Amino acid sequence: MSLLIKNGTIVTHEESYQADIYCGDDGKISAIGQQLDVPVHTQKIDADGQLVMPGGIDPHTHMQLPFMGTVASEDFYTGTAAGLAGGTTMIIDFVIPNPRQSLLEAYHIWREWAAKATADYSFHVAITWWDDSVYQEMETLVKEHGVNSFKHFMAYKNAIMATDDVLVASFSRCLELGAIPTVHAENGELVYHLQQQLIEKGITGPEGHPLSRPPQVEGEAASRAIRIAQTLGAPLYLVHVSTQDAVDEIRYARDHGFHIYGECLAGHLLIDDSVYLHPEWQQAAGYVMSPPFRPKHHQQALWHGLQAGHLQTTATDHCCFCNEQKAMGKGDFTKIPNGTAGIEDRMAVLWHEGVNTGKLSKHDFVALTSTNTAKIFNLFPQKGCIRVGADADLVVWDPDGTRTISAKTHHQRIDFNIFEGKTVKGIPNHTIQGGKLAWSEGKLFTKPGTGRYINRPPYPGIYETLTKQAEYNAPFAIKR
Repeated sequence: MSLLIKNGTIVTHEESYQADIYCGDDGKISAIGQQLDVPVHTQKIDADGQLVMPGGIDPHTHMQLPFMGTVASEDFYTGTAAGLAGGTTMIIDFVIPNPRQSLLEAYHIWREWAAKATADYSFHVAITWWDDSVYQEMETLVKEHGVNSFKHFMAYKNAIMATDDVLVASFSRCLELGAIPTVHAENGELVYHLQQQLIEKGITGPEGHPLSRPPQVEGEAASRAIRIAQTLGAPLYLVHVSTQDAVDEIRYARDHGFHIYGECLAGHLLIDDSVYLHPEWQQAAGYVMSPPFRPKHHQQALWHGLQAGHLQTTATDHCCFCNEQKAMGKGDFTKIPNGTAGIEDRMAVLWHEGVNTGKLSKHDFVALTSTNTAKIFNLFPQKGCIRVGADADLVVWDPDGTRTISAKTHHQRIDFNIFEGKTVKGIPNHTIQGGKLAWSEGKLFTKPGTGRYINRPPYPGIYETLTKQAEYNAPFAIKR
């Protein structure tokens, strides 16, 4: 059935205007305007007094992730359904091969898991080891499977950490293939050293987690990754930036003409490291994620980074582990599964703390929750915009609606919520996925398997600039 959204105010990353939107039964936006002529049986949503925006794109989730001896409690159906309840209509998740595992083998395993998704999805693929087969399979993933970004963990020593030689090899290969290298920036050697040191001192509870990953280990890794990318002439996307140290490195690089992108998480914008001092072990452990929550002044640096354009996207790093799973680390904080939830709450939290306080405009909000991700990862204008021919992934936003966030009422499959008890003003009233109503006035209308895998072609727009720079600055031999 086709769908008409009428009487709303359309808000994009660059403009606002009054118009109706007609979504055809092909899942695309078919018409935008006033007094649209639509079929008699068209379903109608009256958006009077509300805003109509592109559906959110979360560029960083981990559904059903095998990690630290367990598996994330959220699968691709429950996770994407929770996202739709929060206004998010697409995710970019992560394929994370084990060391020595074929990238293609891991990719196909993740595709099978994701077949139950109810929202659209795509994948970054992690580079956890290196040899010629990895070099070859990266090309296959780009050319045959629509993957245009590769993830590198600079943390997790003795597991999936990418050393400098792997970064150099993989960044170079990304440059050849027109893909975006992404990085989890924490110095894994320092983290490992500090973990052992703290355990020896008898600091075994969740308070040890942020102590083992101080801000400087993120700043150093961000600096190193940026300089490797600069030297090679490659773009770089830094995930979950959480510190002033890393923001400063990104700003310095961008001020000097380098193409560095930064992502921050909704949780890092609001929550500080005092949560790890809670007297109840389970409560403190619920906040264990990497990078950890930081002292308060880092939050201000993140907001300034968003306002100044040094950080371009917001995400969640949605990776759910329930209380029973977190308890695996009682007696040793290094064994607490790292991860928190947030896909259902990201957009409301960012609106409440950003738009309602004047830190961000409505247009900034659209850019940071949808459009910028679509542009960076070559999904635009299929995603991240409102125009004829684009996917009809939309959210009808009630700027005056309120909701109190709680694990008792959220749709995420986890018994803990990092924003527990927070009341937000500004919530999704309707979420439209592929032209179909998926969330409406507190009710989900979803089925497993209705989400689509979205191919992302190589060579996003930044590559035109990079190619010209490489040609202009190409080295040459001196004839003597």
